Amino acid sequence: MKKIGVFTSGGDSPGMNAAVRAVVRTGIYNNIEVYGIHRAYDGMIAGDIHRLESKDVSGIIQRGGTIIKSARSAAFRTKEGRKKAYESLKTAGIEGLVAIGGDGTFTGAKIFEAEYGIPSIGVPGTIDNDLFGTDNTIGYDTALNTVVEAVDKIRDTASSHDRLFFVEVMGRDAGFIALRSGIGVGAEAILVPETPTYIDTLIQKIEKGREQHKSSAIIMVAEGDDAGNAAEVARKVKEKFDFYDTKVTVLGHIQRGGSPSAADRVLASRLGVAAVEALLEGKTNQMVGVVNNQIAYTPYEKAIKHHNKLNENLLRLAEILST
Repeated sequence: MKKIGVFTSGGDSPGMNAAVRAVVRTGIYNNIEVYGIHRAYDGMIAGDIHRLESKDVSGIIQRGGTIIKSARSAAFRTKEGRKKAYESLKTAGIEGLVAIGGDGTFTGAKIFEAEYGIPSIGVPGTIDNDLFGTDNTIGYDTALNTVVEAVDKIRDTASSHDRLFFVEVMGRDAGFIALRSGIGVGAEAILVPETPTYIDTLIQKIEKGREQHKSSAIIMVAEGDDAGNAAEVARKVKEKFDFYDTKVTVLGHIQRGGSPSAADRVLASRLGVAAVEALLEGKTNQMVGVVNNQIAYTPYEKAIKHHNKLNENLLRLAEILST
């Protein structure tokens, strides 16, 4: 294998640049040419493919986002789109791919390999941390720290004005960010999609805190909670309990940006190196991850089909500490 391509797909996450850097420099170390595929599958179809040298990835390890851009591609879901993508790779002489992203990214790579035989290794890049086969995904640690920093500041205002803040974090299908950041900021309640939310029970918990003379309350809400988003939950609580001045803060896309933490930089570097080495060893259709601090490989099908589950001990811990 003399030429490989690397691309970042789906939602961006802090540390993607560190992963790209690791792929490029590992390729150079092994006398392989590495090509950046800009705008993911859309760029593959359009032939937006350019060789990356060591200097091109210098000074990017600390940068958020992704220098080769990211996108979701409707065209790649069609056979015609994938045929054009294959022709672009063939013209560039690319023999293998490193796909940095999540479920959709790996699904596309799996179908592409089945149709055209282009081997690929996936690198988990998503702040949601819901991919099976790795203890942490690239960007998750940074997102947690971003949320904690923001909520610490919100707590200052909440305490100054006897306010009840509902803070919405990302997590349409998984509550990993809400749970860990909620514990980290000492939230009075944490609402996640994996467990049912009962508004009356939530109100009882808030009332108990008021009786204990708590000057404020923070309710962490994953956007996909069964009771609704933060605004909907706040409205339901306000209808029955109006002691506090109620406010809603949606942290939104600030969770996906910012300079990656040291943990994410190291994780991305390890996974980028392992992905290139896996291609050289003849592996394909697998996601590389870190499990118990060791590099591990999981077939795409398993990584896509299964999802990490919330730690039951952390759910119990959150309940204990919120009393």
